Amino acid sequence: APSTIHRSFLVLGTLSIVIVIHLLFTRVFSSGSFKRDVYNKTFNTMSQVASLLSNPDSVLSREGVKASISGYETLFAGARNKVGETSTTDSIEHRAKEYQTMVSSFYDLVTDFYEWGWGQSFHFAPRLVGETFEESMVRAEYYLALRANIQPDSKVLDLGCGVGGPMRNIHQFTGADITGITINEYQVRVGNQYCAQRGFDHKCRSFQGDFQKLSEKFEPDSFDAAYAIEATCHSPDRKVCFQQISSCLKKGALFAAYDWVVLPERGYDSNNPDHVRIKEGIEVGNGLPTLATTQDIVHALEDSGFEVVDVFDANKDVHSDHQIPWYSTLYGSFTLKGFRMTRLGRICTHTLVSTLEFFRIAPQGSTRVSSMLNATALDLVEAGRKEIFTPSLLFVARKK
Repeated sequence: APSTIHRSFLVLGTLSIVIVIHLLFTRVFSSGSFKRDVYNKTFNTMSQVASLLSNPDSVLSREGVKASISGYETLFAGARNKVGETSTTDSIEHRAKEYQTMVSSFYDLVTDFYEWGWGQSFHFAPRLVGETFEESMVRAEYYLALRANIQPDSKVLDLGCGVGGPMRNIHQFTGADITGITINEYQVRVGNQYCAQRGFDHKCRSFQGDFQKLSEKFEPDSFDAAYAIEATCHSPDRKVCFQQISSCLKKGALFAAYDWVVLPERGYDSNNPDHVRIKEGIEVGNGLPTLATTQDIVHALEDSGFEVVDVFDANKDVHSDHQIPWYSTLYGSFTLKGFRMTRLGRICTHTLVSTLEFFRIAPQGSTRVSSMLNATALDLVEAGRKEIFTPSLLFVARKK
């Protein structure tokens, strides 16, 4: 008799074939049916899943996906094969030098997968027992808005805005005028469509730009507040990034952010090969030059014209009886809504993407993107369980 594993793969294989037949039928008889929907989630139907990495808004051509993932992988040569290979000075400096290509290519490749599995807000959040995933995400965004002292008449800068999920939520919460900047042109196209669908485009908008070069985009002293959610970890030089943010803010304005860091204060050891392996896995799967520490962040802020008002790990009680660990979302709950986030859900998605690529419905290279994201999800879970990493170091800084 076949084993449970064999039966599972037989079911997945059969399901994939059925889905492909359905998608081929849909493609033939319903061409041009792809439509973004800010309310009901894009990629929420099987026919739309076939548009991952290939839809009318895509920056990459179908042929460009394979070349883009190949180019991205070269920036992390040796990753997951030899521990320490991507932590050398040369490797880190190479990614820092090529950060614009690295980060933009990364989000060309993963934005659709993030939206499919996560929604329009691409971040983690501390989560209380009894709180839904969506509630925890919005609460984290509202808390950041409060700490940045965002008011109804504030003019606000969102650094690394993605497709604008937090921007729209914070505008709805505060009424503020918010300008988002992201290095990725595809995210600009998507985010501005969503703002228009919500009727927020008179108060919320995204621009393509580099937060290392904000002075090329905005006048000095032009914003009342700024925030970033798990974005400045992509910076190749946080001091330069923070100096650029400071230049855009009015004197006394607040900059509040969540950032990704390793935690020596909680046990991360750069001489421990297992810790380095996990750190490197997180970096390669998230387009990061290298992960910083809490002290690195504090020093960069202080060297950039800011007074640090507060800094703490918002996930410091991650394993409290009253919290659901931030990383639990990556192994998910077996509900209709949460299934695609579970490990089995990701395996199903990967199987589907592989099948779609085999039948040339999905672009060549899609499976490699899915594999990369699945691998880094495991690294994030392991880092969270060991408490050597947090995606939610919260800091609040005031421009002097």
